[in-house]
Amino acid sequence: MESFAITTALLQDGVTTGAVYALLGMATVLLFVVTRVIFLPQGEWVVFGGLSLAMLQDGKVPATIWLLAGLSVVATLLEFAAAARDREPQRFARIALTCLCIPLAIVALTVWAAQAALPLVAQGLVATALVTAMGPLLYRIVYRPMVDASVLVLMIVSVGVHFVLNGLALLFFGVDGFRTVPFWDVQLPLGDLSLSGQSIVVVVATAILIAALWLLFERTLYGKALWASASNALGARLVGISVPFSGSVSFGIAAFLGALCGILIAPVVTLYYDSGLLIGLKGFVAAIFGGLASYPLTLAGALLLGIFESGVSYAASAFKEAIVFLSVIPVLLWLSMRGGAHDTEE
Repeated sequence: MESFAITTALLQDGVTTGAVYALLGMATVLLFVVTRVIFLPQGEWVVFGGLSLAMLQDGKVPATIWLLAGLSVVATLLEFAAAARDREPQRFARIALTCLCIPLAIVALTVWAAQAALPLVAQGLVATALVTAMGPLLYRIVYRPMVDASVLVLMIVSVGVHFVLNGLALLFFGVDGFRTVPFWDVQLPLGDLSLSGQSIVVVVATAILIAALWLLFERTLYGKALWASASNALGARLVGISVPFSGSVSFGIAAFLGALCGILIAPVVTLYYDSGLLIGLKGFVAAIFGGLASYPLTLAGALLLGIFESGVSYAASAFKEAIVFLSVIPVLLWLSMRGGAHDTEE
């Protein structure tokens, strides 16, 4: 009976962490298939989201507003310069609205929310909006000018972006760890066990988001445009689909998923400024299970990875990270043997 209770508890923890890895893995797959960017700093969105919420709960203004404001100004200047070079002054108003006014409005909302003692859900929405707005701006500044670069070059750039964002996280939040108040602080009895309310929130939120992503890609025009950009960028341009717009939307969705993951796990895991690296890499491992192309396989791989990690943590916690990351080697060998790895440069 005791072994059954331990197994069930480990399974619960594994499914909860696997749900988070699933969201991060699907964000990684989305960015890769649309923009060919292997976005290693995906975990930094998790840190920014969770720690920004922690600051709001303490009644403090998250220092991440300065990053959003800086990205907004730089992106606006780049867009103004491009519009002037193309002699299209009619674009100035739209640029000012999307690149400057909306991000600065989110900054102002965040400053107000820090003093307003909003409910927990509202604070989570503000923190999510704050981080989500950074995604398209980062794409415009860093990746859009390199749209024709190789996958390897884009990955190297992602490594540099990770170090920059990680250093900014240290500047913004310091070395102390933070946890937030749970969204549902209950323990539901289940026989000899109890289910954590926050774990249920994580799993339910993940299921809803997966369903929303499926509806986006299968039932909406914007989703089909993203698929078209991913399948054939040149063909998408020929039929009037803006590939840069698709990239901006993809980075926005990825930042949203990362921020939401941070908000969901902050009540159960202490987040530090450098927590994003391991979290993001495990999301990347989940994406590898899906061959960086399949969302269902990424979801299955993420759940298996979470359960495997939970079991390894109990059996050999000192070697947990090494064993978890070594698990990707058989997957890569299997993908190679079945011909699943393909050249994205073709």
